[in-house]
Amino acid sequence: MLEIAVHIAGTGDDEAALRSLLGWVHADETLAGAVRGRGTAEGPPAPGSMGGGFDLVQFAVSGGLSVGALVVSVLQWRASLRRPAAVTLRRGGVEVLLDDRTAADPEAVRKIVEILEARVDDGAR
Repeated sequence: MLEIAVHIAGTGDDEAALRSLLGWVHADETLAGAVRGRGTAEGPPAPGSMGGGFDLVQFAVSGGLSVGALVVSVLQWRASLRRPAAVTLRRGGVEVLLDDRTAADPEAVRKIVEILEARVDDGAR
């Protein structure tokens, strides 16, 4: 099983954007239920807040699904937004950024997928 954490910044309502992404991935028929996602908080709630929200989404990918399929789904979600947000994908100690520049560059996307999949080949968790 592969886990990828997704962080979104700059939307004005990052939690709503994460909820939207989570719903998008769960509804993506090409992922055929091979991805489970959940929202989580990276740290304790900010002083004065009630907590209960989340600031990242973690996806667990199982079966024969490639990392590329999840990345494509994230890119499709991002493209559907009025103002696409920058999305950080993290797997283990590797972090990659999907922003306007990288999302528009097929070679950059290919390299991102390659980097994230290499973590799987190395047996990383």
